[in-house]
Amino acid sequence: MKVLAKIVLVAMAVVSFSLTTYAQEILWETLMDRVDTLYQQGRYSDAIRVAEEALKVAEETFGSDHPYVTVSLNNLAFLYKTQGKYDLAEPLYRRALQIREKALGQDHSEVATSLNNLAGLYTNQGKYDLAEPLFRRALVIREKKLGPNHPDVAASLNNLATLYYNQGKYDQAEPLYRRALEINEKALGPDHPHVATSLNNLAVLYDTKGKYDQAEPLYRRALEINEKALGPDHPEVATVLENMADLYRKIGKINEAEKLEEKAKRIRSIN
Repeated sequence: MKVLAKIVLVAMAVVSFSLTTYAQEILWETLMDRVDTLYQQGRYSDAIRVAEEALKVAEETFGSDHPYVTVSLNNLAFLYKTQGKYDLAEPLYRRALQIREKALGQDHSEVATSLNNLAGLYTNQGKYDLAEPLFRRALVIREKKLGPNHPDVAASLNNLATLYYNQGKYDQAEPLYRRALEINEKALGPDHPHVATSLNNLAVLYDTKGKYDQAEPLYRRALEINEKALGPDHPEVATVLENMADLYRKIGKINEAEKLEEKAKRIRSIN
């Protein structure tokens, strides 16, 4: 569920309207960069404040339907979503979608991104009946525009599969997770972090279904990829360790579980 694209900005309380359009563009980009920095630092309230300023600059400088406005809308909506402010995020995602549909057409890949973002918001709220048709439409657009074996298609498959998983529709989720894994392996190579994500998700599905012998090797491979590609102290490594530990507890390997939990805890403490 793609999110904080490229953000740029700098906290400036007052915008001088005597600045040229070029200068305003630089200001907008600076603000977006600042948003990204604040988000990475966990300063979400400050990030929201600057993102709101960036949206204002974009609207007043470039017009309400400019691509910069859609980027600002999406990023601000994402920040609201991370804070659980879904009622504030939804109209921004909807407006970004409407602008892109009008400017780019119903079947543009950026429209698929907006559909995906809005569907992700609905998924977080448990509004699965609203999310599913949006995820499906995004998938159709991406398959048509990018081809059936593009990584963005894999991302859409993963999102739809996760939607089904959250509803307990495991038999519908599994083939989508499998196809996403196949696409990522083919398009990105067997050692890419996206492959690790697909492996982890499929492993979680098997784990949930009690197919522990099928889940464990997938977790192991995901862990190996993430440690190699991202480093041994990356949060994604901790996530897989925690999942494996949970599996080991289920099958009575308590000592192994405790070792993995300790490693994951150490990683979490430094991130």
